[in-house]
Amino acid sequence: MILILLRYVKPIDEVEAHTAAHRAYLDGLYREGKLIFSGPREPRTGGVILTTLDSEVEATKMICDDPYFENGIAEFEIVRFNPVKSDPRFAAFLPQTATV
Repeated sequence: MILILLRYVKPIDEVEAHTAAHRAYLDGLYREGKLIFSGPREPRTGGVILTTLDSEVEATKMICDDPYFENGIAEFEIVRFNPVKSDPRFAAFLPQTATV
């Protein structure tokens, strides 16, 4: 599973100028079943995206197509992890090996 952390590198007014395009892009990824959740950090210094992806190559491709990346709005960090434990409510998103 891959978590993507975003850190804004532009002023918030520039971030907001590209937010609608960024969210529309994410909408397409949700339709494709590639995302579990996404949202801004608090305070608003960046964002967090939890994906269903297993490949860093696929995550990098996804990032490169993001309007925030294309416009130099944010830096992205890919965090690959193995979710071996979770709350049962999240079972549908996890590999069969993850348990409570």
